[in-house]
Amino acid sequence: MEELNTPSGRPRIISASRRTDIPAFYGEWFMRRIREGWAVSFNPFSRRPYRVSLLPSDVAAVVFWSKNFGPFLPHLAVLAGQGYNMVFLYTITGLPRLFEAGVPDAEAGIAVFKAISRMFSSRHVQWHYDSILLTNITGKEYHLRRFRTLCQHLEGYTDRCYTSFACLYPKVRRRLEALERKGVIMLDVPEAERLELICLLAEIAAGHGIALYSCCNDDLVGGLVKKASCVDREFLAGLFGLNPGLYRQNPTRSQCGCCESTDIGVYDTCPHACIYCYANAGLKVGKNYSAHDPASPALIPWADEHYREVKSLLF
Repeated sequence: MEELNTPSGRPRIISASRRTDIPAFYGEWFMRRIREGWAVSFNPFSRRPYRVSLLPSDVAAVVFWSKNFGPFLPHLAVLAGQGYNMVFLYTITGLPRLFEAGVPDAEAGIAVFKAISRMFSSRHVQWHYDSILLTNITGKEYHLRRFRTLCQHLEGYTDRCYTSFACLYPKVRRRLEALERKGVIMLDVPEAERLELICLLAEIAAGHGIALYSCCNDDLVGGLVKKASCVDREFLAGLFGLNPGLYRQNPTRSQCGCCESTDIGVYDTCPHACIYCYANAGLKVGKNYSAHDPASPALIPWADEHYREVKSLLF
């Protein structure tokens, strides 16, 4: 198995994970990987496996992504004690359960968000209010009310909010079309109205000491709205004393502002069942979740020619 090399003086930024919710569902697996010092990451297109070092000396920072950090909360002190730099990207939207079937309610999320902020700082925890879905039951006024309420609760516990409108990939469109049978209709909102909504959200956020960042929607950037870089080399450099010049920009999709990172998650493994999710096609999630083995170096062992290579590491 090929190892992703860590050049001298250039530890990796680990993403955990854009592809799934590791803190919510795979925390025990992650901690086992930390104890053993490495994990297997797959190229999402070729499924080629790579060995990734998770030794503290090889990790510049871990960027965690989650809609439910609650199950992972007991592990944070352990990781901090071992010297890992960590940033927490916490998605809380409060959308109706129809859109986020497996996500805890906003009140529970806010409580955990505050706990992490107290443990580290308001800079370490960054709020994600995305994706914005504009429907006949979640229109402009709905989002203004919901966003204002969340800002009131999170004031002082974070200074950044990242947002974006849902990108209607074919798999997302299919889920939304299925909701039409339940009376939920996606609205066709002109660009000018989307911009107006974002500007209003930015004003609300600013009133609570929170800066609004637009993710992969550059047409919305301007005024109080800044361009988002979820994995932000300049931010990580300022927080942890890293050299930003060591990490090149490496967008994951059009208009993405992120720098390079190594993601150890796997697509189609998140049971949250969010309607707007880009990381799940939906057909194999249950099967993949059931196949998960906390003792495996990979989040799930692929049932193809690479499985033998991963399995050989276990026995």
